[in-house]
Amino acid sequence: MPRPTDDVPDLWRHPWAPDLAVVGALLLWALVSGVVGGFLSVSLGMVMVLPLLWRRRAPLVAALGVALVCLVQVAVMDQPHPADVAVPIAVYSAAAFGTRTESRLVLLLGLLGAGIAALDWRNVYVHPLDQLPQIAFQAFFMAMFLGVAWVLGDVVRRRKAVLARLAEQNAALARDHAQRTRLASQEERAAIAREMHDVVAHSLAVVVVQADGALYAARRALDAPPGIAADRAALERAAQTLETLAETARSSLADTRRLVGVLREEGSGAEFSPLQELAYLDELAQGVRDSGVAVDVVVRGQVDDLPREVDLAAYRVVQESLTNVLKHAGPHATVDVDVLRTPAVLLVRVTDDGAGQASDGDGEGNGILGMSERVEVLGGTVHAGPRTRGGWEVVASLPVEPAPSAGGAA
Repeated sequence: MPRPTDDVPDLWRHPWAPDLAVVGALLLWALVSGVVGGFLSVSLGMVMVLPLLWRRRAPLVAALGVALVCLVQVAVMDQPHPADVAVPIAVYSAAAFGTRTESRLVLLLGLLGAGIAALDWRNVYVHPLDQLPQIAFQAFFMAMFLGVAWVLGDVVRRRKAVLARLAEQNAALARDHAQRTRLASQEERAAIAREMHDVVAHSLAVVVVQADGALYAARRALDAPPGIAADRAALERAAQTLETLAETARSSLADTRRLVGVLREEGSGAEFSPLQELAYLDELAQGVRDSGVAVDVVVRGQVDDLPREVDLAAYRVVQESLTNVLKHAGPHATVDVDVLRTPAVLLVRVTDDGAGQASDGDGEGNGILGMSERVEVLGGTVHAGPRTRGGWEVVASLPVEPAPSAGGAA
């Protein structure tokens, strides 16, 4: 995401650049227009303009410097100077970049200077009372000019203050959002811990009881007197108990994985289908097709006898990938879902030709991180990233354990 300053012209990223340009233009103006007045006029104009170099960093100092040169002008000259345009610029700068007190002080100095200038620039050969209307008009005109400059600077200062407040509010909202996210994550962990405790505690209790029963039956069969055949019924009960124990453990593991998946992926695509097996990929794909995205599903090999956790993880990979396609790929994207079962691994590949996705998820679910965690628990790998020809791809490889025989092994 581009930074906010990326859209700002390079000139405004360095405040000294426009100030240097303004001072340079005014120096050239003072030099050209002051040639007629001689060396004194040129020197006075240049000295009056130079303080404007500090109009942003120290607006009050710059304004006082201009005022001091204006007093020298009143003492040595009885007429306006082209460099007097520095006065409204100093007033504007004080209002825009200084504090409210500094801006008001500079405005008062400017108004006082307007009155002094009107008196100084009068016709010395005519009595002041006879020129009173003209002097008043000149002072009023210069005061209005300075007032307009001050108002413009004050508007700029207020706008900067509003932008600063908005930036602070945005920062506060970002902190609040981060805090809410942390609290939600903590609540989610607490909920997972509670649910996991219920599931695991119950399952382990069943496993312990079944294991004790199997141990008792096996010990009874083995403790038969020498020369007497082992108790066939006791061995049968031990075998049945072990089968029940193994089934309970598998079911508990699957329930635990399903519980963690539901709690961590709320809102990230679970609405497609309540059935989480590769046998229901067509229903999952149809839900995406109904949203306007073309999906092609190809399953090669036998996937009906997959281990339950592998089946669930592969389904989740496809589900999360399709969810990301809906969120990020665009309205006209097409998706290919390819599932290949080999004797050693299960390969899942989901590709699209859309606008691309964010590699770290969208902030609502676990995204690719969740897929990676789920697959890595089973010893597999996940690769996700942009395609060279455009679009996005997710490739998951999950090891497939041999399915147990129908008769069961001791």
